[in-house]
Amino acid sequence: MQKISTIFLLVGALALSACNNPDRFGAGGAGGAGGAGGIGVGGLGDPNNPASPAYFQQRIGDTVRFAVDQHTLSPEAQATLTAQAQWLNQNAGYTAIIEGHADEQGTREYNIALGARRATAVQQYLIAQGVPAARLETVSYGKERPLAVCSEESCFAQNRRSVTVIGAGAGV
Repeated sequence: MQKISTIFLLVGALALSACNNPDRFGAGGAGGAGGAGGIGVGGLGDPNNPASPAYFQQRIGDTVRFAVDQHTLSPEAQATLTAQAQWLNQNAGYTAIIEGHADEQGTREYNIALGARRATAVQQYLIAQGVPAARLETVSYGKERPLAVCSEESCFAQNRRSVTVIGAGAGV
């Protein structure tokens, strides 16, 4: 019986170690330099290229913040989302997944629902700005993927967010 336990433990450890190599398919992913999406070795491309996801993330901004228990968009969030919509409309070959996040306060179920409302609010704003709905998806992580981990308002504020993650669409 002890040999069987040892074998299962060894197989489990080997399986987990296989998941630890992000470059296991070569430079940039399964297709080599850039993979099927052609985003490049850095994953996001050149932040100086206005058509790259790196430019979107670093220059446009991929994150908007929310007030406590809110999913309404602040004027600052709307300004960021207007710029995101312009970028998405100019770069039609990309899709986006909108992640909704919450702070650690409240139950898991409540925060999953709040994250979903935040992601949907962002999605609806982008659609209203002319981004085709077919290019946008939403997902809620609730409090499961915090940026900052502490029980203080400074951490809570960082975690109340929505992040627009750019992906390669059919046209790229």
